[in-house]
Amino acid sequence: MTKDVELKDLIEHARRDSKKRNFDQSVDLTVILKDIDVKKGFSFNEVVHLPNTPTRQATVCVVASGEMGSRARRAEADRIIEVDELDRLGTNKKEAKKLSKAYDFFLSDTALMATVGRSLGQFLGPKGKMPTPIPYGAPIESILTRLRSSVRIRSRNQLNISTKIGDEKMDDKQLIQNANTILSLLEKKLPQGDKNIRNTSVKFTMGNSISLSSLSNKTKGA
Repeated sequence: MTKDVELKDLIEHARRDSKKRNFDQSVDLTVILKDIDVKKGFSFNEVVHLPNTPTRQATVCVVASGEMGSRARRAEADRIIEVDELDRLGTNKKEAKKLSKAYDFFLSDTALMATVGRSLGQFLGPKGKMPTPIPYGAPIESILTRLRSSVRIRSRNQLNISTKIGDEKMDDKQLIQNANTILSLLEKKLPQGDKNIRNTSVKFTMGNSISLSSLSNKTKGA
């Protein structure tokens, strides 16, 4: 069975299994790894641009002032943090911790990266969310556009990776393309490629997790 056919079966079964609710359910992809020694400090932190943008786009916070801050505002960044607010966050751990959870991605003027590290590093670092430095004159508008249709794939000392691939408003073909994009990147980055993948599953928010192994067992038992 080809990867597309496997993903099509997974998504179709997961959609049928989910319960309808009065909100748009997210669709998550989980990959279980194998033959990797997590004791050697295995970690994975990649940003993947999805070919099909989910209904709920990723949120982006930009640390910048002056001309870059103005451009970020015109590009409708979800939040702009200027220098004075950055200093204040450095003395308010509760607010800084809340900020680290509120946004999917962070960008920062290169000139402010050291200040960001002092003020927010202890909160963003453990989440793998340290800002991407943006040099003066960089096309912040296109960077924001790309990040809004991106997801973060992250794993630290564990053998499973979960990430959002879309939502129930998207059709199966779009979800398959997004899942394939993530799996293709994993296969390129893992030490032994697809041989390091033990199992793959898909879950809608209100449904059960449907895995390739469970579908295979049903097929064998039929």
